[in-house]
Amino acid sequence: MDTSGQNMLRTLIRVLTERMFKHLRKWFVAHFFGHSRQRARLVSKDGRCNIEFGNVEAHSRLIFFVDIWTTVLDLKWRYKMTIFISAFLGSWFFFGLLWYAVAYIHKDLPEFHPSVNHTPCVENINGMTSAFLFSLETQVTIGYGFRFVTEKCGTAIFVLIFQSILGVIINSFMCGAILAKISRPKKRAKTITFSKNAVISKRGGKLCLLIRVANLRKSLLIGSHIYGKLLRTTVTPEGETIILDQININFVVDAGNENLFFISPLTIYHVIDQNSPFFHMAAETLPQQDFELVVFLDGTVESTSATCQVRTSYVPEEVLWGYRFAPIVSKTKEGKYRVDFHNFSKTVEVETPHCALCLYNEKDARARLKRGYDNPNFNLSEGNETDDTKM
Repeated sequence: MDTSGQNMLRTLIRVLTERMFKHLRKWFVAHFFGHSRQRARLVSKDGRCNIEFGNVEAHSRLIFFVDIWTTVLDLKWRYKMTIFISAFLGSWFFFGLLWYAVAYIHKDLPEFHPSVNHTPCVENINGMTSAFLFSLETQVTIGYGFRFVTEKCGTAIFVLIFQSILGVIINSFMCGAILAKISRPKKRAKTITFSKNAVISKRGGKLCLLIRVANLRKSLLIGSHIYGKLLRTTVTPEGETIILDQININFVVDAGNENLFFISPLTIYHVIDQNSPFFHMAAETLPQQDFELVVFLDGTVESTSATCQVRTSYVPEEVLWGYRFAPIVSKTKEGKYRVDFHNFSKTVEVETPHCALCLYNEKDARARLKRGYDNPNFNLSEGNETDDTKM
């Protein structure tokens, strides 16, 4: 290879090496330093609350065991299944010990060499294993018929009654908890989705903050109501700093904010007027703001009549100024309405005033031009008229 070819090869290797290190540097910064710059948010995009309770007193923790039903329902599946399996295995083993103790006290076990005429409390219990099997058969009402209680022992009859009643209670509680966990309306909320970003643009001649929400099921949410909370840190005139101060944000659609006909995706909007906390924000200052917009959607599940709540949040980086949502609903040739979720979170840049105050000042200026104003310093002076038509 000549000198020119070697130089070209060295140049190519150097360029490729620089590009590789450039991409590695971007990846390293994004994955290790990018997370530290993320804003802390109270509500995640999927609606989970990011809050931690510290220094809870011991006696306060006992309240969770008083309301054991809600505690079990709120447990994660891995803990719930652990409790489910442990409750049944523990009760079977506990009563197996009782049946073994009854057989031991009544001298029914083979090591006591019972006589041929001896009537045991429970037939065919020869040890701990057979006692556990009889306990299992009794509690789950299998009843194979090989082991059974005789009428000669009152203690065995009492244990049989006690285990049957307790088994029904355990079975009802644990199976009910599993069924309630599966049918919770919280799972219905997973099929309600919000747009990834919120946008700010003009709607009906007003500057509005818009969010898109969709129902992924054909079943409706009855009596739906949507509203928002703006969370930010404020300082009172007395000098008190309030973290997570809540400000009401009214969201509406063209038909209001209650009893929504939620069959197709809706674009909800908040009018940025003089009463809005976004009124004094501008396109240039929005990314520097420190707030979290939490949006709630309450409704009743049509199929189960259970109420559910869906929520999400937006930080300043997720609010796009000067954009609107792309169309999502169209009509097919067959006369059906089609929803294209490919454009659900897609935005289109539009011409938008860079602040709400500018829009209202522009409207006031146009109104003044249309109305006009009288000049208070103008005085009409009267004089003699001359006839310039005379020759």
